[in-house]
Amino acid sequence: MSPAEEAAGILALARIDCGGSLVTCSPIDGKPIGRVTVGDPDRAAARAVAAFEKWRTVPAPRRGELVRLLGEWLREFKPLLAKMVTLESGKILQESLGEVQEMIDICDFAVGLSRQLYGLTIASERPNHRMMEQWHPLGPVVVISAFNFPVAVWAWNTTLALVCGNPVIWKPSEKTPLSAECVMAGVRRVLERFGDAPDGLIQLVQGERDIGEALVDDSRIALVSATGSTAMGRLVGPRVAKRFGRVLLELGGNNATIVCPSADLELATRAILFSAAGTAGQRCTTLRRLIVHESIADDLVARLRALFAQATVGDPRQPDTLIGPLIDEAAFDAMKSILGDKVERVEAVDGGFYVRPAILEVSGQDSNVLKETFAPILYVLRYASIEQAIALNNEVPQGLSSSIFTNDLKKSELFLSAAGSDCGIANVNIGPSGAEIGGAFGGEKETGGGRESGSDSWRAYMRRQTNTINYGSDLPLAQGIRFDVAP
Repeated sequence: MSPAEEAAGILALARIDCGGSLVTCSPIDGKPIGRVTVGDPDRAAARAVAAFEKWRTVPAPRRGELVRLLGEWLREFKPLLAKMVTLESGKILQESLGEVQEMIDICDFAVGLSRQLYGLTIASERPNHRMMEQWHPLGPVVVISAFNFPVAVWAWNTTLALVCGNPVIWKPSEKTPLSAECVMAGVRRVLERFGDAPDGLIQLVQGERDIGEALVDDSRIALVSATGSTAMGRLVGPRVAKRFGRVLLELGGNNATIVCPSADLELATRAILFSAAGTAGQRCTTLRRLIVHESIADDLVARLRALFAQATVGDPRQPDTLIGPLIDEAAFDAMKSILGDKVERVEAVDGGFYVRPAILEVSGQDSNVLKETFAPILYVLRYASIEQAIALNNEVPQGLSSSIFTNDLKKSELFLSAAGSDCGIANVNIGPSGAEIGGAFGGEKETGGGRESGSDSWRAYMRRQTNTINYGSDLPLAQGIRFDVAP
């Protein structure tokens, strides 16, 4: 069955009638699989403002009930949604199932969070006074998501935004609009079951760059959460700042793994394969730089070359495939611009861009190594001391994820210390890719500084308020200031 036929079947089962001017193609064969209608960002913003007036007063645990129902629907629809993600993004079905599971997991997290939006009680210097800090809903949130995680990033943001009291407008990648349509079909059912959610609480606005720009520039939008390239972030950040809005940026990564002489090479090899080749090298957390101690480099590189050669590249719908296609020809051209004729193209499905992951040994970090190329290219660098390895890890302008393989406690602790990795994520004896939802996800430097998903990331979706309550009869001023009218 062709991707177009499979997509049509899923849309029919989900009772989605798609049509419009925006065409989406499957990277599996490069052919169209559907159309969607371009949305109206102005109307969406107006509806979100109206929804916020009502939703912000709904008790947070009740808001959590809506997210709980969404999680129930996702459990039921998981196989079909995962299949659409595979058809539209090209990732293998196992990874797509994992992406939908991430959505389910963050729903569970957000439901518990709805009863834990804690403030603080603060000691006051003044008699008969109490200070406290509380958190209030922020306002309409725009979520701009990328093709490589077409549904999970929306869920990371939306579940937290909803329990925090905010409406959400979703602008998905124009490369994966059908996955978004499938999610919204479920959202409509969940809203109907919930019963009393305000109109415009959760919206989808399809379109290309101009639609995203309109939402970014709209002063009615309190927070723009944007996932994408560093180049995109350079445009979004200043535009939102110009109107004094709030921005949450999750941008490019140029992630490294350090392999020490004491490392378990079998463990490291397996982790490197997934981290470097998973999603055809198109994750923001993809391993792009392997920093190996010179004493074990030859052995490890030989193991990796053999393993990479064994990995099956092909149709992501097939159960034995580990590496699916690149998203489109532009991604292939980017890879070719680095490797030239050394790009090993794999004949899998006509019309798709299938490549074998490449290992490229380099003596230093030139301009190609310092930038993020969204393709499965693994640069290998050698080091002599752990200090040199950490310096190489930190030398790039991005700061998303990193890891170290070692059985030496001192080296692992140094890597995790203030003098170690400068990334938002730093792991020991696992790769840099494949984060759980319980921790805050995001990075430093050109990665944007934003945090999504777990831990206390919820605070980005709320506004902080400090309160002072005087329960006495006197009016002492802070800092001992006297401001009395003379008798």
